[in-house]
Formats: sequence, structure tokens, C-alpha cells
Amino acid sequence: MTSKTKRAILILIFSEFLVCLGIGLVIPVMPFLKNELHFSAIDMGIMTSLFALAQFIASPLVGQLSDKLGRKSILITGLFLYMFSELLFAWTNSLTLFNVSRIIGGLAAAMSIPTTMALAADITTEKQRAKVIGWISAAFSGALILGPGLGGLLASFHYKSPFWFAGALGFLSAVAVIVFLPNENELTKNYEATSSGSKNKQPQQKKNIGLFTQTVVMLFVLILISSFGLQGFESIYSIYVNEVFNFSISNIALVLTLNGIISLILQVIFFERLVNWLQENLLIRYCFFFSILGTVWIVLAHSKIEVVVATLIIFSSFDLLRPAITTLLTKINPHNQGLINGINMSLTSIGNIIGPIISGGLLDLNYHYPYIVVIIFLTLSLLLAFTLKSNSFKCTQKKP
Repeated sequence: MTSKTKRAILILIFSEFLVCLGIGLVIPVMPFLKNELHFSAIDMGIMTSLFALAQFIASPLVGQLSDKLGRKSILITGLFLYMFSELLFAWTNSLTLFNVSRIIGGLAAAMSIPTTMALAADITTEKQRAKVIGWISAAFSGALILGPGLGGLLASFHYKSPFWFAGALGFLSAVAVIVFLPNENELTKNYEATSSGSKNKQPQQKKNIGLFTQTVVMLFVLILISSFGLQGFESIYSIYVNEVFNFSISNIALVLTLNGIISLILQVIFFERLVNWLQENLLIRYCFFFSILGTVWIVLAHSKIEVVVATLIIFSSFDLLRPAITTLLTKINPHNQGLINGINMSLTSIGNIIGPIISGGLLDLNYHYPYIVVIIFLTLSLLLAFTLKSNSFKCTQKKP
């Protein structure tokens, strides 16, 4: 890995960390925003779903654009849109403008998150990829270490303060990418030069093979169905524990901070080793199993300690599941990483659109209904995960 490639990866990790820190800042504040402005759970669910709807529509289109026009310009635009969405959310008290802000934020996410993953895949070898994707995913966990606690501190001055701060972080991320991220043409040239000098020389003409094989289609179906369960759990978590177990904003911040520490350790130190040991398909199965176990425990819990332990199990499983699926996706084809990651984001967004609305509506009826539905979706995802075989993905990359 060349020095320019290492610098590019560091900048991608840094920008991802700042954006996710902004997301972490506002998570503990959402239930109190709901109470302060007298919104219903379904209002909050729709607000979250609009974010996902924009992602769903924009992700494949943006992915194809980044394949044709380049990653850096798309990434910079996405970061500035993220900044604007957070500042708008901080400025307004109108439900309509909150929803507009979430739409802009969803477009920003479609332009930044899959583009970051696509660029990382472009400039790394398959052997390096699990480590790099683990590092980028760990940026999210690292942000959760600081984000909720810092968000709680800022909210003590005013509940809108975290949103202003998140907007500033979006601006810093964009500036960091503009100034410090090397030109992507240089990065890909360095990568091709390194690859051409290896023992297993790659042919000049690479075919776009295996993009829609039976195994790949099954993986996309798994992403679609699992997203209902994952987002159904996450979207109402802070509201659920606040209303059912009387978690305060500091309690929620503490849980998310503990999870951030654990997930950071898992992703930075253990993720690559787990992938090499278990392979992605088996790791995905274990993650679904433990997420189901933890969700059942939360439904049956009677104390805050039980909820905290179960939450740590669930979120740790989620934090390993996402990079495992992403790593597996990057092995489909050496080309079209923007399109592949865009499809991933788009399919995830379908579940993100419907999941929060269903969970919000069910929460208004009964506190436990949302997580019962989550258990059903996660169980179906686990069953589908047994159809995945790592060898099928490896075969798509063999050259004739």
C-alpha cells in the first residue's frame, strides 16, 4: 500500500468519523425533541423514513455517477449537503422543514457513504479490504464513543445545540476531503501499478462478471429483508427505552458510549481476524443469531441492567454485520463499486423507509409490538443467511 493510498484511507476514515460523530450527537436528543415539540411516534417514524426514501431514490443513480465522474467530487457535494441539512434542522421548529431537512440528509448520505466505501474498494486489494472496511466501520463506533456523551453535554445548554455542532462537523469533513484527499486518478494509477507488479498479474481487460448471479441476488434479498429488522430496532430504540424503562438522556448516552467502545475494539482488532477465521457468510449468521437473542431479551427484560447488556449484544452484532456484508459485496466484481454500493444503500433504504413507520405506529399501540416484528424479520434474515456461500463469491473473480 503506497503512502498516497494510506493518506487517502486516513482521510476517508476521518471524514466518516466526523459525519458519524454528528449523527451520534443527535441520537440521545431525538426523544426529547419529540416531547418538546409534541410530535407523535409516527411523526418521528415518517421523519426518519423520508431520510431513507431519499437514499433509496438517489443511491443507485449517485453510484453510477461516481463510477463515471469520479468519487471525490460526489463525496464533497454530499458532505456539504449533510452540513446544510443539519443546520436547517437546528434552525427550524416546523415539522415540514424537519422533513425537508431529512430528505436533504438522505441525499447527502447517498452521496457520501457508498462513495466512501467504493473509493476504499477501488484503491485496496481484496486481501487488504476487510481491514480497511473494518477501519471505516470503526469510525462509526469511535464516533459513538464521543458523540452521545458530547451530544448530552451540548443539549444541557439547548436541545438544538447538537444539530448546530453536527453542521459544523459536516463543514470540517468537506474541507478535509478537499484539501487532503489525493486526486483519485493518482490513487487508481498507484493501485494498478502495484497490482501489475504482483505475482498474480491481472489482465488488462477485466470483465464485469458475476454481478447478478443467484448468490449475489440472494445477498441483495438478504440486505433488503434484514434492513427492516435492523432499522425497526434502531429507529425507536431511544424512544422505547425512555418510555418503557425511564432511561434518561444520560442513560442513553452511556449505553451508546459503551457500545461504541466495544464495537471499536471488535472492528479494529477482531473484524479482519473474524473474517479470515469464519469467512463472511458464517460471521453474518452469528451476527443475526445474537441480534435475535438480544432483542428477545429486551422484550422480556425487567431491569435497566438487562436492557443495557442486551443492547450491547444487539448493537455489537449489528456493527459486525454491516462491514461483513459490505466486504462480501466488494468481492462481487472489481469494477462498478459505486453501483454495487449504491444498490446496497438503496436496498437498505427500502427497509429504512418502512421500518421506522411500522415501528413508530406499533409503538403507539403497544410498547413491545415493534420488537416482536423485529424478531420475525431478523429470524427470516438468519434463515436466508444459510444460503450464502463464500466460495460462490470467490468464483466470480476467477479469470478464464
